[in-house]
Amino acid sequence: MFRVSVAAFALIAAAALPAAADEVTDTLQNAIEAYENGDIQYALEELDYAKSLISAMKTAAFSSFLPEAPKGWTREIDTDINRGLAMMGGGVGAEAEYTDGKHTFTIKMMADSPLIAGFLGMMTNASVMGIKIERVGREKYMNQDGDLSAVVANRVLIQAEGAPVDVMVPVLETIDYDGLGNFGG
Repeated sequence: MFRVSVAAFALIAAAALPAAADEVTDTLQNAIEAYENGDIQYALEELDYAKSLISAMKTAAFSSFLPEAPKGWTREIDTDINRGLAMMGGGVGAEAEYTDGKHTFTIKMMADSPLIAGFLGMMTNASVMGIKIERVGREKYMNQDGDLSAVVANRVLIQAEGAPVDVMVPVLETIDYDGLGNFGG
C-alpha cells in the first residue's frame, strides 16, 4: 500500500510540475527504489527531501503574487518568512520591501497558516472593535495605526506597514487578488 502511495505521489508531482520537477521526480524515484530494496530510512529521507523541493517551488510561485515595484521604486523580495511559519504550524509566505528613497514599506503575505484564523475573527469584528477599514478595490483592509491587514479568500493574509496608507494603497491595488485566493488550490 505504501508503495502505491509513493508511486501515485510521484506521478502527480510529475504531471503538476513538468518543467521544474526533474529533481523532484528523481528524488521520488530514489524513494521508491529504496523502499523496494527494504531501505525504509533512506526512502523516508528522500520523501522528506522531495517535499522540501516541492515546498520551495510553491514558495517561489507564491512570491510571484507580490506586487511589482512602481516606477521609480525598488522591490527586494525576502522568503525567510517561511522559516518562521514552519515553526508556527506551517503555511507558505513571502515578503517584499519597497522603497523610493523617501518612503519604505513592507508587504508580507502568508497562506494556509494557522495564524490566519485569528485575523479572520478580527476582520469579522473590526467595526465592533473600533478598527478603521480601508477599501483597496474589493478588498477590505484593517487599518491599525497605519498598518494594513487583509485576509483574502479566508486563507491568505496580506499585511502592509511602514509608510503612509496613501503610499501603500496604490501598490496593494496591483495585487492579483483572484489569483491569490486560488493559489495552490
